[in-house]
Amino acid sequence: MRVMVLGGDGFCGWPTSLYLSGRGHDVLIADNLSRRNIDNELGCGSLTPITPIMTRLAVWQELTGRQIQFINLDVSMEYERLLGSIKGYAPEVVVHFAEQRSAPYSMKSPRQKRYTVANNLNGTNNLLCAISESGLDVHVVHLGTMGVYGYGTAGIKIPEGYLKVKMLDGAREVETRIMYPPRPGSLYHVTKCQDALLFQYYAENDLLRITDLHQGIVWGTNTAQTALDDRLVNRFDYDGDYGTVLNRFLMQAAIGHPLTVHGTGGQTRAFIHIRDTVRCIELAILNPPEKKEGVKIINQMTETHRVRDLAKIVSGLSGASIAYLENPRNEADENDLSVENKCLLDLGLNPTTLKKGLMEEVIGIAKKYAGSCDTSKIICTSRWRKKAAYARPQYIHGEKQKYV
Repeated sequence: MRVMVLGGDGFCGWPTSLYLSGRGHDVLIADNLSRRNIDNELGCGSLTPITPIMTRLAVWQELTGRQIQFINLDVSMEYERLLGSIKGYAPEVVVHFAEQRSAPYSMKSPRQKRYTVANNLNGTNNLLCAISESGLDVHVVHLGTMGVYGYGTAGIKIPEGYLKVKMLDGAREVETRIMYPPRPGSLYHVTKCQDALLFQYYAENDLLRITDLHQGIVWGTNTAQTALDDRLVNRFDYDGDYGTVLNRFLMQAAIGHPLTVHGTGGQTRAFIHIRDTVRCIELAILNPPEKKEGVKIINQMTETHRVRDLAKIVSGLSGASIAYLENPRNEADENDLSVENKCLLDLGLNPTTLKKGLMEEVIGIAKKYAGSCDTSKIICTSRWRKKAAYARPQYIHGEKQKYV
């Protein structure tokens, strides 16, 4: 199958590109390498050394005999080139990773807020418009986020995208299906919610086939493919803007830094290992929706945990201390989260759940590259609201907690 991977040089895009190539698919990566430029902007790169994209691709071909094509393309700005690439390559599937993916980065300053909205929404609309204009039957697989559902306590198991509801018109009762009400928690999440509306429109108006994967927080670093050679190693983001929470804990444990828990740590989040991410992408590719079916929404996660419970697990594994910091986000101190993920299980996913061995594997990678860590970048500096709003005291298990 011919697959175009937009943003295929990134944290999820790179291992997905290798996985799909290794599985026999023909892969073309289109990426403007913006994530590498953001490293320069923040003054903090991946803990693991990331070789130039052409080196990566040459090593992959040398090791496997499989060629992955690459074009440097800004999906949000270069519409005509995007359209020409789709017409020329004629992909059967486009996997869409080409969005700024960090909630903290999207809240960092007005510049990052505006960039995130412009990049993400223009990129998604350009892609859908180009596929429609091309006249080709292309299945779009989009990497979304569980964050579109919000992080409050819903009181129900969150369904896969849609709710069956009953509406009253006087005495008459009407049953229908609506999209699950979104509650974005950052401008990054706002763009994902607006993506969903674009998908709904193009699926209904232009009959595009679209799968939207609402993914949990990714942990782990390597897949079988990225572990073949150090020059293929995946990104390991540990900073306060791009580092995902469990990977950050494991890195902090590796270098002897306190585990940084925001607020009470009572936030419940959905998680998925990077190895399951790449497998889920292929399952979505191989099981597209029918035309006129509407957008297929899948919850791409395997388990849920409270942040403080994860910190305790990592602390018990490594002996690291735990530091409770003020929460930079505007969110509830505690929430429950129950999520439906039946679709992927029915398609054959065998979930990779939290295991001691896998956590030790990540710690081992972090120790190997510990010399690259800039400890000044560990603490999140992005704020959802002014610092004065944090003046109220916080209590954890009945004891007053001082923030560090």
